Amino acid sequence: MATAILVKNPQTGIVKKGLYGFSWTTFFFNGFPALFRGDIGTGLILIVLNLPTFGVAGLVWSFIYNKKYTLGLLEKGYVLAGSETENGLARQKLGILEKASAGDSLSPRTA
Repeated sequence: MATAILVKNPQTGIVKKGLYGFSWTTFFFNGFPALFRGDIGTGLILIVLNLPTFGVAGLVWSFIYNKKYTLGLLEKGYVLAGSETENGLARQKLGILEKASAGDSLSPRTA
């Protein structure tokens, strides 16, 4: 099941809902959730891939898409905007490190 986390663009003030976990909407509706989120390329690719794979691509992508979408927002400059507890859990699930400075922009976890 997907968990929501608010993300905010510090320059524009736009707040969006990021998600992590299994995407039931992608599972049931294929690439249309990606299209509705403005992720046109991913949505179209998924719709096309589902035809020759008889839906297997959609099943696999259901496990991946929410994390990919949220990490994409963070790469575009959005920062986590939930409570400290929510942000900490989201960082852990998304595999990003906590930044020492203000904001939670993307920083990949290194071993």
